[in-house]
Amino acid sequence: MLQQRCSPSQCPSYIEPQNLTSVSEFFLMGLSDDPELQPLLFGMFLSIYLVTILGNLLIVLTISSDSHLHTPLYLFLSNLSLVDIGFISTTVPKMIVNIQTHSRVISYVGCLTQMSFFILFGCMDGILLTAMAYDRFVAVCHPLHYSVIMSPRLCGFLVLASFLISLLDSQMHNLIVLLLTCFENVEISNFFCDPSQLFNLASSDTFTNNIVMSFVGAIFCFLPFSGILFSYYKIISSILGVPSIAGKYKAFSTCGSHLSVLCLFYGTRLGVYFGSSLSPSPWKDVVTSIMYTIITPMLNPFIYSLRNRDIKSTLWRLYGRLISQYVCNPFWSVGW
Repeated sequence: MLQQRCSPSQCPSYIEPQNLTSVSEFFLMGLSDDPELQPLLFGMFLSIYLVTILGNLLIVLTISSDSHLHTPLYLFLSNLSLVDIGFISTTVPKMIVNIQTHSRVISYVGCLTQMSFFILFGCMDGILLTAMAYDRFVAVCHPLHYSVIMSPRLCGFLVLASFLISLLDSQMHNLIVLLLTCFENVEISNFFCDPSQLFNLASSDTFTNNIVMSFVGAIFCFLPFSGILFSYYKIISSILGVPSIAGKYKAFSTCGSHLSVLCLFYGTRLGVYFGSSLSPSPWKDVVTSIMYTIITPMLNPFIYSLRNRDIKSTLWRLYGRLISQYVCNPFWSVGW
């Protein structure tokens, strides 16, 4: 499993070369070592995964089936649902397989692939939420020019740009990990290949890599977040200028679902960052990782379906259509 590759010229002089290895496999420590908990964990995370897939697919089906929902906001929402499906599919299936097979091994190539897709879909989530914030800004602050500003060409460009920027981000992380030739440890104290933990396992001089990672984080995380803050600053300023309370409520209600998803998305990530900085704990990192990699994608479709009147009405119409088709075409009429 371990192959000695570090030479004294490659590794720091203060560490013995035999303690530094080039790895072909990593070990994902997972959630628990207790064998009695494994069936419970398997059933719980399999159920969460299926609910997430079905919920997000239902959002995509609902939006695509109703021409009234073919608007910029719902275009971004359908893409967000597809990204959430990819995001949770990056980590949970591997964890479920590991629980079922009682194995914690992930290959070096598999780990880099998982990390790459994890960053790709995670970054796309943030950029699409930023595009949705800009859409709400135009809808609230420039309603008369909404259809002109949010043209199909601009919306398509924003979706494509979110993919290309996220792909660049993931490949930059991949390149940095590939440059880390020496590792002191092969145990990742999480259920997936967390990029930050991979960097912490490296034993080579990572000062330059840390500078690059800070720069990459500033571009791909801080800028989208700044765009969201600026959009909502303008939205709130515009809403406060509305004279009637009913008008303020109507304007703010258009942003309610998006704000809920934003708080869930960035709240869990900020919790991971500040929690690990103030009081480092492997178990706390695992719990917060579950929140933003598993729970958030599962809750997004519920937030948008329960708080959005258009989504709810379309879902009821689809349900009524299915019921009417079943009543008009019972099983025995088709040969049962």
